[in-house]
Amino acid sequence: MSRSVYTVINIAILLFILIPFLWMLSASFKTQIQILSPDHMFSFTPTFKNYLSVFKEYDYMQYISNSFIIAAVSTIGALALGLPAAYAIARHRMPYFSLAILTAKIIPGITYLVPWYILYNKVGLIDTFAGLILSHMVIGLPLVMWVMIPFFEAFPAEVEESSWIDGCSKVRTFFQMVLPVSVPGIVTAALLSFIFSWNNFMFSLILSGENTKPLPIAVFNFMSNTSINWGALMAAACIITLPVIVIALFAQKYVVSGLSAGAVKG
Repeated sequence: MSRSVYTVINIAILLFILIPFLWMLSASFKTQIQILSPDHMFSFTPTFKNYLSVFKEYDYMQYISNSFIIAAVSTIGALALGLPAAYAIARHRMPYFSLAILTAKIIPGITYLVPWYILYNKVGLIDTFAGLILSHMVIGLPLVMWVMIPFFEAFPAEVEESSWIDGCSKVRTFFQMVLPVSVPGIVTAALLSFIFSWNNFMFSLILSGENTKPLPIAVFNFMSNTSINWGALMAAACIITLPVIVIALFAQKYVVSGLSAGAVKG
């Protein structure tokens, strides 16, 4: 394949991905009439009314706070439990646990919803941060372990053994030697877990309420039986997308090295 053909294909793929996002971004600065009119597809006067409406009329700061609390705490919990578990599986070569983690990762999340709702309803966890955080960790924890197991497997066991000979405990070796070297993998796992939790719609739709409603559920505020406020809806969608884009841009070098870790051993 020639270089020019390769370039054209890449540009076509990039446009296919970016055009919906660019339309969403431009629509967030249009009025309702401009969004629905083909004549204003490219020619329009930008307005910030939609963003002002999102924050003033719909109290989106509260929804942003709810989403951040759920995503941050569930990610921290998944890392706290997933990192030691992934290290143990990698060092003791437990393929059955790896298979169980992979199974938990690929099972559709909707299969958990009915048992969760019945259990949460009985113990009073509906519309609580604890309930949402635990439900997100059920998916985030296998994700963290799935990313970190090959990373820990690629770490030379001889380095750890030499530290044990020098009198360093296994716990200290893990925290002072293994984890610092594993930062790219940890950042990758944390970012993927955070993005899943931040964007999650299905779990929050069933398990959240007015007190814990996150951003993806709050978009229903712009829909009614008779109309849809497209401008405010697009502004809200941009607000949901922005934090993930910013985090990904700053952490991209870690993500690339983290996802490629463990692919080649030696």
